[in-house]
Amino acid sequence: MSSMIDQNLKISIFGESHSAQIGVVIDNLPAGIPIDMDKVGAFMARRAPKKETYSTARREADIPQVVSGLFEGHTTGTPLCAVISNTDTRSQDYKQMQSKARPGHADYTGYLRYHGQNDYRGGGHFSGRLTAPLCFAGAVALQALEQLGVTIGAHILSLGGVWDNAFDPVGITPEDLQAVTAADFPVTVNPVKLKMLEAVEKARLDLDSVGGTIECCAVGVKAGLGSPMFDGLENVISRIAFGIPAIKGIEFGSGFDCAGMTGKEHNDPFYIDENGQIKTRTNNHGGILGGISSGMPLIFRVAVKPTASIGAEQQTVDFIKEENTTLSITGRHDPCIVPRAVPCVEAALAIALLDAYMAPTLDLTEKGGR
Repeated sequence: MSSMIDQNLKISIFGESHSAQIGVVIDNLPAGIPIDMDKVGAFMARRAPKKETYSTARREADIPQVVSGLFEGHTTGTPLCAVISNTDTRSQDYKQMQSKARPGHADYTGYLRYHGQNDYRGGGHFSGRLTAPLCFAGAVALQALEQLGVTIGAHILSLGGVWDNAFDPVGITPEDLQAVTAADFPVTVNPVKLKMLEAVEKARLDLDSVGGTIECCAVGVKAGLGSPMFDGLENVISRIAFGIPAIKGIEFGSGFDCAGMTGKEHNDPFYIDENGQIKTRTNNHGGILGGISSGMPLIFRVAVKPTASIGAEQQTVDFIKEENTTLSITGRHDPCIVPRAVPCVEAALAIALLDAYMAPTLDLTEKGGR
């Protein structure tokens, strides 16, 4: 399967929603990176199910057990492997999904791709459950990036049609990002939280679900990271972000709004600030030009679809009997997964940036070149 990131940083995620364990192997990490497991646990707790009605009733501790690659609080340079136990599965809830395609899920396509051998329980390897090991890898990457002066944070920009204030694309600070990551419900304007929760509760009572958008930012990223064409920062970030099952769209900087702008409106004028740093007065480019970081805040947004598992009866097919049928999904599901997806998006960005920092470079000026 293609559950691997294999550029400079090598990451492989394994397991299924209802397997005994899920986990991740991170290879090529430099030796000597200090890793605080309490911080790792706190980051993963942001993704874990909550007691609120907007979260699934499935309760998993999500405590990673490090098997290798960490000794006396530092990476050893050998593969870092962590496993997470699945302790609260109810596989009987998914018996009918063996042949009935849940709308919005990969039951049918997974059956085709793996010739009926896929684990259908809870979505198997297609499940959002696999974002737990992704968040472990992201938590490790975040601590490595902290050593480099990089701060990452994300917030719920919209949920169920309710909007938060967007980040300041030029003036966003590490403190701003730390404030949203420390919040129990990550928004920049507290009053919108209640309106968002009202939208989720209405959907839950209607046996329905809602989606939203997440805005993610990194500050302190040095200029010159990334590559043109297929290994650009946008490419790498997008590839990892789309590993989060609910993500259906992504945009950087002004994103799709640039299609309605003129060149004068969209271009970001350069200038040298009082510290001699080259910056831009606006940030429509979102901190990336030609696939390479410019030194401005790196900002992107992702679209998160409504939770596909809803309680209302839906039309579907039995793809084994090849007949039309209906389906009412049982089990424990989030009426909105946007809040729990926020740290997953931060993890995706952290992994992509650490990968970019680890890229080998050749400075010809050190060898007499220009």
